[in-house]
Amino acid sequence: MARRRPASSAAADAAAHLHRSTAWHGLRAGDPVVVAGLRERSATWEFLAHVRNERNGAESIEVVGGRPGDRTVRSFDPGRIYPATARRGRDGTVAAGQLSLADAPQLPLD
Repeated sequence: MARRRPASSAAADAAAHLHRSTAWHGLRAGDPVVVAGLRERSATWEFLAHVRNERNGAESIEVVGGRPGDRTVRSFDPGRIYPATARRGRDGTVAAGQLSLADAPQLPLD
């Protein structure tokens, strides 16, 4: 009878093509961000990680948060992530003229 691999080993092999980084365009894990297009009025979000899929080149941003008391992890397109200072409307849109972090990184001046 063949031996089965441990689930943790199989999961690590399955995710080997995904590269996670806890820093992206001036953000570090735990930094507050605004996610465009969400209508949840009192929701707050924190940057968790930037994920790049080596097989197809797709990128996503993982955030954690939600309504008060929630710690939901969600993934979004980088173009929907804005600095915490971004102004947003009631419908979840970000005010015109503001650039997402994908378009205007908030890199520190060294």
